Amino acid sequence: MPTPDLTRGAMTGLKVVDLSRVLAGPLCTQMLADHGADVIKIEPPSGDETRGLGPPFDENGQAAYFGAVNRGKRGMALDLSRAEGRAVLEALLKDADVLVENFLPGTMERWGLGYEADLSARFPRLIYCSISGFGADGPLGGLPGYDAVLQAMCGLMSINGTQDSGATRVGVPIVDYVTGYNALTGVLLALAARERSGRGQRVEVTLFDTALALLVRHAANWICSGNAPGRLGSAHPNIAPYDKFAAADGEIFLGILNDGQFRRFCQKVGRGDLLDDPRFRSNADRLRHVAALRAELERTLAAFKSDDLCRDLMRAGVPAGAVNTVPQAFAQAHVAHRDMLIERDGHRAPGLPVKLAQTPGDATRRPPRFGEHAQEILTEAGFDQAAIDGLIAAGIITSQK
Repeated sequence: MPTPDLTRGAMTGLKVVDLSRVLAGPLCTQMLADHGADVIKIEPPSGDETRGLGPPFDENGQAAYFGAVNRGKRGMALDLSRAEGRAVLEALLKDADVLVENFLPGTMERWGLGYEADLSARFPRLIYCSISGFGADGPLGGLPGYDAVLQAMCGLMSINGTQDSGATRVGVPIVDYVTGYNALTGVLLALAARERSGRGQRVEVTLFDTALALLVRHAANWICSGNAPGRLGSAHPNIAPYDKFAAADGEIFLGILNDGQFRRFCQKVGRGDLLDDPRFRSNADRLRHVAALRAELERTLAAFKSDDLCRDLMRAGVPAGAVNTVPQAFAQAHVAHRDMLIERDGHRAPGLPVKLAQTPGDATRRPPRFGEHAQEILTEAGFDQAAIDGLIAAGIITSQK
């Protein structure tokens, strides 16, 4: 087997069969594609649901949501509910390294495609990544899971928002998003283990586990103190001042972690007197008197323009940033410097957040149109034209819409 050219990405030479839909699984496989993997996205005959989650839609009638997590892949539509469709999938798995799926637990087993009972013996090097809401067993096993529902169940909503707003969903689908990263981590760990053992393994990731793990300091604070965390708006339960404040022409966020930063901040805004106030001498003191500290800072910051203040504070080593809208965020000059807004083949999207010096990734291919690459995928898998035409005629393969 020839050595892959890793200058095209660290995952070059890796073949991934992606049976997942919506967000967590597709995000995982998109990141593999960004770094060179050949990702074959297999959709049901009805398509991935996210193709219709709009507006906005692109010029091909495809929702922007779908494009956000499916670039870099080749696509085909396959009816896995039929034996002929499952036979096609098995042909694709003969030389696959990774399979990612997020069906309800038990679905693959009912199709005769379960990892332990069916696939592991036939494809011993295959890494099988299963993503679900709660896992297959236990009190909640097999139940469907969605990001916002898990935010509610696992306490994330209870710590987000203000006392007035009540429990509030985090504005991005954070549980789905981090589940996708956890799935990627699990696949990479399994690939590293395969290098030593020669065998693949099952990787299991659930939204439930991810949501609980996201609580981090809030869970740690509760375990240590016994006190249930509450809603603090944009504030931090362990650090002050670490919050959003109004300036003369907009809002800024101060992330002051230690006493040295607080000292430099006070000097920059002309409030050296706060350093001598016993209420504010240490972080613990500032936390105990956080309401009084907020009153002092709001009165002071109202005289400063947000951009000028943040620039001067950052140059002094004090973390501070304007509270931007999404368009304002992408208008920052540093976005272009970091190549974080890309355009490839007519597809515009945020850039790659992971940058490797020797094996850099690249968003090389726009998201696939529905069923777009079935012909070439099946040809590579050994199907002749008559067989491909037969699969299309029988409705096993769905041609482009």
